[in-house]
Amino acid sequence: MEERINRRDFFRFGLSGTLAFITTKIGLKGNSRSPSLSPLVQTKEKPKLIYRTLGQTGLKVTAVSMGVMNADNPDLVKAALDAGIILLDTAHGYQRGRNEEMIGSVIKGRPRDSFLVATKINPPTRDRKTGDFLPETSSQQFLEMLDLSLQRLGLDYVDILSIHNTTKREHVLNEVILEALLKAKKEGKTRFISASTHSGQVDVIKGMLEAKVYDVVIASFNFRQQNREEVRQALREAAAAGLGVIAMKTQAGVYWDKEKTQKINMKAALKWVLNEPAVHTAIPGFTTFDQLEEDLSVMADLTLTEEELKDLRLGEIHSDGMYCQGCLSCLETCPQEIPIPDLMRAYMYAFGYNNSNLALDLLTSLNLPSRLCHNCLSCRVKCQLNLKVKERLVDLASLLPVFTVAAG
Repeated sequence: MEERINRRDFFRFGLSGTLAFITTKIGLKGNSRSPSLSPLVQTKEKPKLIYRTLGQTGLKVTAVSMGVMNADNPDLVKAALDAGIILLDTAHGYQRGRNEEMIGSVIKGRPRDSFLVATKINPPTRDRKTGDFLPETSSQQFLEMLDLSLQRLGLDYVDILSIHNTTKREHVLNEVILEALLKAKKEGKTRFISASTHSGQVDVIKGMLEAKVYDVVIASFNFRQQNREEVRQALREAAAAGLGVIAMKTQAGVYWDKEKTQKINMKAALKWVLNEPAVHTAIPGFTTFDQLEEDLSVMADLTLTEEELKDLRLGEIHSDGMYCQGCLSCLETCPQEIPIPDLMRAYMYAFGYNNSNLALDLLTSLNLPSRLCHNCLSCRVKCQLNLKVKERLVDLASLLPVFTVAAG
């Protein structure tokens, strides 16, 4: 179900009336004090908004929500909320906790039913190659990390709590993780439980459906994925089973080429995702007011024009750019058992998003050896898209010297 706030509503109610109208439409209480409006809201016409229900959770969200991962400006988050966005997506590890703290400073004093917060937890006790949970993983450790997240956010509970970065069915069926998630829900520290998946989405979603306890799935889904139709079908099965579906990595790496001379059509990429009925909301990671305005403008008309379809180059296979498909096939070809998909994601953060801090946070969380590739005379890794893995590792090491890479 979709609901729009159109131009007529905006001028009929005026700005303050429109804010009240929006909150009434989605069952939220209006803010009794005058909102602190960003320059975007003060100088631009109020954007048209589309609301969708997040599966059987009953939560109403805008079709475009906010992935806060890359953002470090509280005024931008305020602007997003003032413009009508409801859901803020973060994680325990983003910016080493500063991301949750920043969100906490923004939502402080706002009515608790005027926003939704989703956070994700990735226990440090995981195999760095496979992502499997090691025997020492405990539900107590997970719940302690959740308590710290709640403290940073200044909240008694989050709306959606996820196990972060799952790639296999076994990850979402892990008894220790399920115990932690269900205990958090029972104790009222989260309303709904979820899993996020950057790769192996089909397998992960099958596991979530098998578990029959998950409420939401957060999955990478975009027009550049080689297996996008398989992922699409898995998302449809999830939605049909009542799960809320949140799409991430919707912009597919920002640029077509490593040199960053050809930018992907951001609006077209976001429209492509939101035209899938199984997707209830997307969480693009905008970091500027212009990007916020651009992403919000997508909801005015989700129709993809002929020119936009051409811009997406659908049907073509692209062998470079910033986006790693996360197919995991490379893992079998690396004798050092390096977590290559995660490293390629760090590369995208550093060179695609220009966010070296985020890349560094990811790299340090992987518990990597200080020397990579030193036992190999040449790189034997095979990438289905022919990404130059060794070259990218060298680039990462030169930018973020947390490890070194052999020159062979």
